[in-house]
Amino acid sequence: MNVYQQTLAEPVTCTGVGIHSGEKVSVTITPAPSNHGITFGRTDLPGTTAVSALFNKVVDTSLATVIGQDGFIVSTIEHIMAALTGMQIDNAKILVSGYEIPVMDGSALPFVKAFKKAGLVFQDAPRYYLKVTTPIELSENDKELGLYPFDGFEISCEIEFEHPVIGKQKKVFALNGDTFETEIAGARTFGFYEDAKKLQALGLGSGGELTNCIIIKEDRVLNPEGLRWADEFVRHKILDCVGDFSLLGLPVLGRFTAVKSGHAFNHAFLQKFLASKEHWETHTLI
Repeated sequence: MNVYQQTLAEPVTCTGVGIHSGEKVSVTITPAPSNHGITFGRTDLPGTTAVSALFNKVVDTSLATVIGQDGFIVSTIEHIMAALTGMQIDNAKILVSGYEIPVMDGSALPFVKAFKKAGLVFQDAPRYYLKVTTPIELSENDKELGLYPFDGFEISCEIEFEHPVIGKQKKVFALNGDTFETEIAGARTFGFYEDAKKLQALGLGSGGELTNCIIIKEDRVLNPEGLRWADEFVRHKILDCVGDFSLLGLPVLGRFTAVKSGHAFNHAFLQKFLASKEHWETHTLI
């Protein structure tokens, strides 16, 4: 884990389509000063101010994590936020040419590769962490989330779908070194063929295709290249969790356990966690 804050050495630009809008969109990530955090702005809406990537700016979690303020939104931020967190980038200004971050190949890997190509630099400010001091849990029906003291950052994630292609999967991931890039970043978003058709009928999911999403139909994966890992589905859920949990605003020293969670439940847990100050403290490694 980093002792000092980190940002990009130079700007990077990624271009793709929005998975729901189907529109071509460009996103530019630029270096930012110490203690700036992560902010999003819209180049297609001149005059609007940037919105911070924080849990209290979340305005929708139905299909993706959406933040907004003052009448504008930035949608589907979880993959790029996961890439920033996985690369331990604390400060960046993100400008997007539409309301939705491009889906790229359905994973966080294109963003990770772009950040690595740009290079990273340490800054003259200590990196602050949210250190978990006592356990905190949230449950609702068959969904569970917990955060426990741990000297590092770890996620144990479990999913279960009544479908032969997915079934029950569980994986434990610890963020250290290049593990995010090699184990999690390349896991793609997934969906069912029938659900995709329903979304498209509602004018959503227009950008979803086999080049940026795993599509499951009946008892098979339609993507000709198949899966990147046999458990790619639970790996992608971990990716989503990393992105959603980053909206705490500071990296976490703790161990998450997630069972059948999603964007909405993740957000509810963040609200409970930050309101329960007896369970955590700010901490540096200096």
